[in-house]
Amino acid sequence: MAEVPVTKVSLLGAIAASPENVRWTEFARRYTPMMEAFLAGHFPFLEKEDIIQDTLLALVKILPSYRYAPEETGHFHNYLTGILYRKAQKACTKSARRKEVMTAYKEEPKVSSNVIAAENAEFEWRKSIFEIALKELLADPSVKERTKQIFLRVAVKGEKPEDVAAAFGIERNAVDQARNRTMQKLKSIVAALIAVREEGQI
Repeated sequence: MAEVPVTKVSLLGAIAASPENVRWTEFARRYTPMMEAFLAGHFPFLEKEDIIQDTLLALVKILPSYRYAPEETGHFHNYLTGILYRKAQKACTKSARRKEVMTAYKEEPKVSSNVIAAENAEFEWRKSIFEIALKELLADPSVKERTKQIFLRVAVKGEKPEDVAAAFGIERNAVDQARNRTMQKLKSIVAALIAVREEGQI
């Protein structure tokens, strides 16, 4: 994965003010490598340039109303990735529909491929959202390292709470509390990322 650019509020404000602002070039230069790497990892069969262009066009419409508040809605790169994913998902569905039309023209009846593609894309979207949210959670300095480890072992790896409590020398109740608090934080991150999906349907 390409390095995630540091968010510049001044840059976001400049390009939000006008779609013709010269700093759009700077924005594209900073974020294109990250977007290309994401698409290469999740949608290697798609034309990256087309998806990135669609994402940038969506941003032109979205950014004037976007408010950068990472503590509430997550980091900007996750916001951008959500839009990028949605555009790629649309491209997958469009491609599947095109193949279905070609199949019908050839009079070769088959199971509707666009339905299968949509279901697969939805699954991949949910999986990607969880992975992104988990990475953001684990990178959050406000969450104690021990709490992160407890959460990973119980909620992600599926270890028994009793075993984890014994490993850390704490009560079972403390493990449950750490897991529940961290799960709520993870859910809030996921909710913010899913909200981006709706905004990306422009």
